[in-house]
Amino acid sequence: MKINTILLSIYFLATSGFAQTFTPVKDDAAIRKKFTEVSAGTKSIKSDFVQEKNLSMLAEKVKSKGVFYFKQKNMVRLEYTQPFKYLLIMNNGKATIKDEAKTTQMDMHKTKVFQEVNNIIVDCVQGKALSNPNFQVKIYETPTQLRLDMKPTAKGMKEFFDNILIYVDKRDYSVLKMQMNELSGDNTIITFTNKEINGNIADSLFTVGK
Repeated sequence: MKINTILLSIYFLATSGFAQTFTPVKDDAAIRKKFTEVSAGTKSIKSDFVQEKNLSMLAEKVKSKGVFYFKQKNMVRLEYTQPFKYLLIMNNGKATIKDEAKTTQMDMHKTKVFQEVNNIIVDCVQGKALSNPNFQVKIYETPTQLRLDMKPTAKGMKEFFDNILIYVDKRDYSVLKMQMNELSGDNTIITFTNKEINGNIADSLFTVGK
């Protein structure tokens, strides 16, 4: 009975999306064209997210939850709700960070890594990630997903990130997961669920105090 259960479990994993093997795309040009076309029609996104931070110095993962908002052009809001409230807004070249104690604003153009992370998020939504000049991008696929393997070529990013992996749902070409692997061995994984595409999102969400 135990052997049958193990075999059944192996079969389930082998046939599920989690166990599918990513292989190089067969038609790179067609995938890039489709990704750009679909993303161009994405005006806004609201999505729940779970962020896992894996630190080499800690045995346990640091997990956070919240809500992600995007609206054209280049407006991003990451609203952390668990285990603590924390707000990050990126809009018009400015990043605003708000916690329970204070609000801090910075110019993203002066913080290269911060700016690039914002660019990656926006580029993925708008279909420009595949042409980002600061990365060498290779595309892999399964029957249900795409994976963009982004290797940094720009100096600032090369000194911080080993690579960035973007997982995309083939059904609507929306981002499922983003994994940022640092040279230190640490990484951050953000998984997006319950996505609402092109819903009504107020501009006021991308200003402080809202």
